[in-house]
Amino acid sequence: MDKILIVSSTEQGADKLTELISRESFSEKDIAVSAAGARRLVSLKTYDTILINTPLHDEFGDKLACELSEKTDAGLMMLVKSELEAETEGKVCSYGVFVIAKPVNKQLFYKALRLLEAASDRMKGIRHEKSELLRKIDDDRTINRAKSVLIKYLSMSEPQAHKYLEKQAMDLRITKAEVAKRLLSTYDN
Repeated sequence: MDKILIVSSTEQGADKLTELISRESFSEKDIAVSAAGARRLVSLKTYDTILINTPLHDEFGDKLACELSEKTDAGLMMLVKSELEAETEGKVCSYGVFVIAKPVNKQLFYKALRLLEAASDRMKGIRHEKSELLRKIDDDRTINRAKSVLIKYLSMSEPQAHKYLEKQAMDLRITKAEVAKRLLSTYDN
């Protein structure tokens, strides 16, 4: 675990959470006293874990948790009064936010932190995979457009265009996508 954001309107709540996480290996800890402050910090930094001690001064905290779950890869935990646990869980569960009742059971809290860390790591891996797949799709589109240009302007067949791009990539020691981009910049003008 690296960076953690604690969102708590009360100093006492922030102190208790700081004490709870003191045995964990967070390299950086920030504290926000409102939902607006948390949004500002999240726009400036990336966090691995976000703890929201409800209620906050400017909102309860459930909207903030849902919003942050869509914008970040951070593991999110809300701490709520025990009588509000089920209701809050119903609102935020589908967003992957973990809800714990106050007063906090330390054993459950630490298990939840481990779960949040695992979920955050998994989310980062999935987003990385997604970006790689999108890049490959974009490269394939570029290569296919370049083949079309070769077919249109140089009267090559599709297999000839394919071989041409492969040979250029080998000769120049660059990817086929880079060859295709160069070719398109020449012919698309």
